[in-house]
Amino acid sequence: MTPNLRLKPKKSPWLILLVLLAPAVWSQEPVRELPISERMVGLLSRSTEHLDEDFAYIETHWQRAWTPMVIELMYLSGDRDTAQRLRDLLYKKTRQRHGFNFNDWLVWWWKQERAVDPDYADFKSRLYRLIDRRFEGYFSNERVARIRLDAVVWGGVAQDGIPPLRQPEMIGAKQATFLEDDNVIFGIALNGDVRAYPKRIMAWHEMFVDEIGGTEYAGVYCTLCGAMILYETHFDGVRHELGTSGFLYLSNKLMYDKATQTLWSSTWGEPVIGPLVDQGIRLKRSHLVTTTWGEWRRRHPDTTVLSTRTGYGQDYSEGAAYREYFATDELMFQVPTRDRRLKNKAEVLALTFPDITEDTMALSAKFLKKNSLYVDQLGAQRFVVLTDRSGANRVYEAADVEFVEYDRDSSITDSEGNVWALTEGALSFTDQTLARLPAHRAFWFGWHAAHPDTELVK
Repeated sequence: MTPNLRLKPKKSPWLILLVLLAPAVWSQEPVRELPISERMVGLLSRSTEHLDEDFAYIETHWQRAWTPMVIELMYLSGDRDTAQRLRDLLYKKTRQRHGFNFNDWLVWWWKQERAVDPDYADFKSRLYRLIDRRFEGYFSNERVARIRLDAVVWGGVAQDGIPPLRQPEMIGAKQATFLEDDNVIFGIALNGDVRAYPKRIMAWHEMFVDEIGGTEYAGVYCTLCGAMILYETHFDGVRHELGTSGFLYLSNKLMYDKATQTLWSSTWGEPVIGPLVDQGIRLKRSHLVTTTWGEWRRRHPDTTVLSTRTGYGQDYSEGAAYREYFATDELMFQVPTRDRRLKNKAEVLALTFPDITEDTMALSAKFLKKNSLYVDQLGAQRFVVLTDRSGANRVYEAADVEFVEYDRDSSITDSEGNVWALTEGALSFTDQTLARLPAHRAFWFGWHAAHPDTELVK
């Protein structure tokens, strides 16, 4: 009789391994399906529940276009361990060693071949609403942008965290006892309304909105780029209520308007991110002059002056705001390239006549001080720059008049011996008038960053 044998099937080593690992595999939660913008911003969440998973996902599925996201996360992370993990991730994926230096990372990234993730705008919206809910509206994947979003950098304040002065108190010249003759002011004279806005006050507020000579203007002062520009707030019948966005583009201040939360370039006077982009909007500039209080008061003894009674408890003494920044040639926020023909913060007179030409020009303030009468042409616009004894610059139409001598005060002589009178609004001789043109002083690096193809006269 044949014994009853039980046959034992041969076991595959792979099958054994699968059986041993099965409990762990079956119990593992599936990787969450999230847009990369949400997963990235989740790294800054106080909850650590999914932190390791998110880091592992980003590292495993890495795309070069995620680089600026990680740079911004590292910059804003309040947790040192998370910041270190982000720094290590950047090093592993880029082989760059910039440590925690946000500016160096950005400058390096801007020099690389551009790569943009389709969810990058949504990432910025999710990220910056953690700081100020109003920032959420600045960015979205649906918003049109005419500038690089990875060059839009948070300046460290909330929306209107640097508070604009709206219809501020103005006082008479005799009441402005807080001002010394050598204090810098921005002088404005329009339609019989003459005003002085001290730099020492504007450095704390960076913007005023007020009616001057019957027209509402926004005076926008970018402290970082050293530029004060005067814009009409109405365009094509629409009033734009402007404020300080809290963000910068290439170290130039970005404004916003309250109705649409569109971001505007303070240097161009145009919308750059949001629904107003590509609508043909460009705010009209008006002229002003950067001069000293003593010189302005001599010319305009009846001027009014911005009062220190602003409602804010700032130290409005001369040089109190941005003292260290103005004292060196170092930048607070970097730009992609620097033009070494002038120092970063060398002052230039910036010229742009957008209704005539897209070309721009920068004239060195030192050059103009040595050449108090300077005639040139930008596009079809021929102009003359007059620099008075205080170093203040005023620009006027030149037309076909050949000017030959300027007394560095209030009159200019042409080649036929005619003496033209100089006022804030125009040059005039008998019934001939040459209008004042808009121009403003700026730091060279900031103007060049906004206008890299600008012509330089030095």
